[in-house]
Amino acid sequence: MAARNTVCLWYDGAALEAANFYAETFADSAVGAVLHAPGDYPAGRAGDVLLVEFTVLGIPCVGLNGGPGVRHNEAFSFQVTTEDQAETDRLWDAIVGHGGQASQCGWCRDRWGISWQITPRVLLEAIAGADREAARRAFEAMMSMERIDVAAIEAARRG
Repeated sequence: MAARNTVCLWYDGAALEAANFYAETFADSAVGAVLHAPGDYPAGRAGDVLLVEFTVLGIPCVGLNGGPGVRHNEAFSFQVTTEDQAETDRLWDAIVGHGGQASQCGWCRDRWGISWQITPRVLLEAIAGADREAARRAFEAMMSMERIDVAAIEAARRG
């Protein structure tokens, strides 16, 4: 991997499956080198997939099949900015519909435990806008949602 800083994600034997899913789901994503363990290790045997190099939306990552000892949580997430409701729905449905789990405010978790924020650009613009009352309304609307509803955010922003 050419990047000097790479996100390392821990998996329980499913790093290659996850990397393939991300590459199929997100633009500018691909699976790179697959490295096999040269010897036995606590979570596997010689020859098992140990590391998988991949990119997600251009971000270099490595998946480590480290075993069941480490669980993911919301302290780390990928925040994906979407351009419209169709893209928001496509990504949300891919993650949640592939064994993942919906959460609040545009957050969801994939089947391997990685957290994702599927965030329409209109939401980011609304809560960062100069009109703080419109920002408050958009924020309050978001707080009641799982998947972000672009039309509802735009309506809240307008008042």
